[in-house]
Amino acid sequence: MLTKGARREVRRAPANFQNVIAVSTSGTRRSAKPRGGNTKRGILSPRSLCGDAAMEPLPKGANFIRAKTLWEIGLHLAGNPATPYGGNRDMVITVGSGAGAAFRPWLRLATGSAILAEQVAAGDGFDLAFVNPSALLTQAYRGVGLFRAPLPVRIVAVYPSWDRFVFMVHPRTGIRSLADIKAKRYPLRVSVREDLTHSTLVLIDQAFALHGFALKDIESWGGRLVLCGGPSDVRRLAPLARGELDAVFDEGIKVWLDEALAAGLAPIELEPAEFDAMARLGWRKVSLPQARFPRLLRDVDALDFSGWPIYANASLPEQTAYDICGALAAREAEIPWEKGTDGSASHMGRERDSTPMDVPLHPGAERWYREHGHES
Repeated sequence: MLTKGARREVRRAPANFQNVIAVSTSGTRRSAKPRGGNTKRGILSPRSLCGDAAMEPLPKGANFIRAKTLWEIGLHLAGNPATPYGGNRDMVITVGSGAGAAFRPWLRLATGSAILAEQVAAGDGFDLAFVNPSALLTQAYRGVGLFRAPLPVRIVAVYPSWDRFVFMVHPRTGIRSLADIKAKRYPLRVSVREDLTHSTLVLIDQAFALHGFALKDIESWGGRLVLCGGPSDVRRLAPLARGELDAVFDEGIKVWLDEALAAGLAPIELEPAEFDAMARLGWRKVSLPQARFPRLLRDVDALDFSGWPIYANASLPEQTAYDICGALAAREAEIPWEKGTDGSASHMGRERDSTPMDVPLHPGAERWYREHGHES
């Protein structure tokens, strides 16, 4: 169990750092040391990684005290709230051997934009990456959208995260569809993300491309892009409360959709042909339920923005993928699960609302979930 202080840090950590915080360790819980395995190759036995022998939050030994200290330094520097999205906010974790004149990497894990899939596929710097949402990994696998050709990527696990992307527009604009945005050339004051590589901007331009325009065109029509970092950024919520925004195009709806509805904005539903075109790019059509957001007049169709896949090249050794799944299970209590999801290691290999999976599991991961009764 996380200590009180650690729980407080998890609550403060933005989603980008929840992606990597699972390796952060704290507390003094007693348990057996990992047993067996080829430690020279850095591979623990499946038995030790699958919960048979519990692992303490901070493994014993001075080396892990030093590693934990370095982790906290990195987390603090990367988590500087003054650093804009798109800045130095991502982290790479490398496991290997420093017993020599040069560090010898064994396993390298990273967070970052979806385009990192190119590096994972090329074996250039990373073995695994963590991306939001699942749909962009689908694009990499299919070779559509952001990617010119299919990439040999496979899912090891999907962190459960339920979300939707919504185009919210105020009725005073007269805009009722995506096509209306171009046809009316209304000078929208629209809140979007500031990170130029953010996955929401990819989705927006892919949707607008269906009608031959781009987000930047709104500025040429006299509109303004009101930029924000996270979805609950005060740079969004304050002008929204003052009635100064005409639209919000974003995910992370749990922290801003109610406020947008209270400010009079309403969701735009895509046309059937638009949903079909977006589905070919990996963006699933899903329901935005009134039961979750009572201010909605009814259930609304939206685009799925769920799931954070941890993925690898298909060539990653099967035993390594297997051991990663075992590590997730062994350290399940240390992972800051998203509230409202069935957060567990078993859930990370199953197709559910919060873990969409249109990319195959890595064979090592598939074997782990099968052997432990967690088949999708």
